[in-house]
Amino acid sequence: MSKVPISVCIIAKNEERFIEDCLKRLKPFGMEVIVTDTGSTDRTKEIAQKYADKVVDFEWIKDFSAARNYCASFAKNNWILALDCDEFVNSIDIRILRMLMQKYPKRTGVLRLKNLTRGENGEMGYRNDDITRLYNKNFYTFDYAIHEQICPKDISKRNEPMDAFLLPMDVVHHGYALDDESMKKKQLRNLELLYQELESTPDKGYVYFQIGQSQFMLEGVHEAIEAYEKGLEFVTDTGKYYVPELIMALAKTYVAADRVQEAMALMDRYAPQIQTAKYVFTHANVLWEADQILQALGNYIKATAMPDAKDLGGELTVCYGRIIQIYEAFGEKEMAENFHQRFLASNADKEKVIKG
Repeated sequence: MSKVPISVCIIAKNEERFIEDCLKRLKPFGMEVIVTDTGSTDRTKEIAQKYADKVVDFEWIKDFSAARNYCASFAKNNWILALDCDEFVNSIDIRILRMLMQKYPKRTGVLRLKNLTRGENGEMGYRNDDITRLYNKNFYTFDYAIHEQICPKDISKRNEPMDAFLLPMDVVHHGYALDDESMKKKQLRNLELLYQELESTPDKGYVYFQIGQSQFMLEGVHEAIEAYEKGLEFVTDTGKYYVPELIMALAKTYVAADRVQEAMALMDRYAPQIQTAKYVFTHANVLWEADQILQALGNYIKATAMPDAKDLGGELTVCYGRIIQIYEAFGEKEMAENFHQRFLASNADKEKVIKG
């Protein structure tokens, strides 16, 4: 296979559980691979040296962007694909990728990442998240110490939307399906860095959103609500990429705190402005919790018919399941059956992702 002018840059610390599978799966695509180790005490470096083109050390300074940018400084290519050790590449359409890079040399590439999740009952699922991961290092760099983001090097362009194209890649992320103890350690580490970031960042809404995410995963529901609400106070533009996620997260946390009416009011307030399948699906879930079953049904059906319905990932299976459940409860067997094949197909796709 002909090489593609991309350097895959990975930062790692004590990732022996994942890194071999990550690097093995990259081999067939002929890209340069650079691993930056930030202080591993396990076999991470030893494994990386078997597969990567370069393995370099970076003294950890509690700044993920600094580590990412250091890693990219060793790349022989201008195009950088940033991955984590727990992200496994299943496929890349190299021909389409080359075409996109040639056509849009100053754009970034967005990865539709399939994030494995573990529900309250231990059941595995997944959701899709769009994350900017490919960039030309002549024009872009990483910024923010935690939950780092690709940003223009030109500071004057930081508040402008970044033009991007969707990467023709299938990548599964295993990092949200950790055991309880590992997840707790990860979120406590994140909170330390987020509160540090809060002191200097101009975008406090984003940092408060991420604080809320970590608090919620630590089961600090009331702390999460406080952080989300503070984040929303700083929002002046619902078009910012994280704002819909912030609103949906706050609504879900209101429900977890038995504040369902507040969740409904929040989702109703922003529904005219945020027209995505994820938002409509979340709105349906809130209506479901509020026993507004017919309204929930309308939203579930609407979500499945929207152009971006596939963005729901494994949650599309939940959507079809709820539609069938509601129709069956009302004795509408024929209507329920209309969605049965779609449920089976969606569930098969979900199982395929989970099993790898």
